Amino acid sequence: MRKCLWLWGLLFFALGFAWSITAERNPCTERISGSAGDVLEDDPVGRLKVYVYELPSKYNKKILQKDPRCLSHMFAAEIFMHRFLLSSPVQTLNPEGADWFYTPIYATCDLTPTGLPLPFKSPRMVRSAIQLISSSWPYWNRTEGADHFFVVPHDFGAYFHYQEEKAIERGILPILRRATLVQTFGQRNHVCLNEGSITIPPYAPPQKMRARQIPPVTPRSIFVYFRGLFCDVNNDPEGGYYARGAKAAVWENFKSNPLFDISTEHPTTYYEDMQRAIFCLCPLGWAPWSPRLVEAIVFGCIPVIIADDTVLPFADAIPWEEIGVFVAAEDVPKLDKILTSIPSHVILRKQRLLANPSMKRAMLFPQPTLPGDAFHQILNGLARKLPHPKSVYLKPGEKILNWTAGPITDLKPW
Repeated sequence: MRKCLWLWGLLFFALGFAWSITAERNPCTERISGSAGDVLEDDPVGRLKVYVYELPSKYNKKILQKDPRCLSHMFAAEIFMHRFLLSSPVQTLNPEGADWFYTPIYATCDLTPTGLPLPFKSPRMVRSAIQLISSSWPYWNRTEGADHFFVVPHDFGAYFHYQEEKAIERGILPILRRATLVQTFGQRNHVCLNEGSITIPPYAPPQKMRARQIPPVTPRSIFVYFRGLFCDVNNDPEGGYYARGAKAAVWENFKSNPLFDISTEHPTTYYEDMQRAIFCLCPLGWAPWSPRLVEAIVFGCIPVIIADDTVLPFADAIPWEEIGVFVAAEDVPKLDKILTSIPSHVILRKQRLLANPSMKRAMLFPQPTLPGDAFHQILNGLARKLPHPKSVYLKPGEKILNWTAGPITDLKPW
């Protein structure tokens, strides 16, 4: 059996060279045809105007000054979106002419010594900011936030808890229930995914990845690649609940398979290794998304998405079915058979689509910004929700949201 697996490994090592050479002889990139490609290349400028509330710095800049690590963690989109809008041509200084209103709150910039955000203060911070804008400007009150958007990139969005069962128990912050949420969390038919949310990729450092690019002609000699935890030692040592058991199943079934280069170690060559791999495993973690998805797209490694019913970033713009491979959690034990059965011409087409620069840009939040990047895809998503229906505007004296709903601790002043 081991000899058979070794031969399979040798075969696909050779195929890695062959696929790389074939791809070089063919066009290196392939345009995304159809509606997905057209949407991906939309230009939102001229189609919407955004008014950015000017809040006291305690809601944003002072929080960042206290802990600059917030600029590099995977929830940093809340910071960079604020900076982007302040210099974007879609910003308007006339709120009467605005299509959307944005409240810049750095709700996840409260980090532990290990760098993990603890969002327990976030509901109080958000409530405080909304109380301020609703008493200082008239625009919130006329719609109760239905023409406002908030960037809430934590694990379970505006539920503000890192454990799913606690997040569900808490529920979405009641006063955000009419607003549009820009969030990383996306899972179909899940209470944490608000209707009308814009699902975005987590933040991954563009400059760091750009600095680690290797020549595109480098053969992809690794068949399947993954680095990361297979269980949460502190919270779920058996791995049965963490990642819905998917990561534990990968380790149990393929830790000794020569086709799979998987480990809990995180080498200094991590980015380079992804560029040498054909497939990169992108299983869910506690939430059904991971920065590995961004890294795989940027480095042209076909993402193997193991996250049932996930809603992927900018799903109306990026043809995920064409560039990725979707594997149900229950099918993880058959992962080797699934991947080895994919024809080489299908793999080559996925690689050519992944080589399209517009695909990579859409997953990143670069500074300075670039046409078609993740900032612009968010704006495209907002523009596609215009014009607002008449139903968003409340009648004089009408109220829909319950300001006193939610846990008692969330009602304390911030």
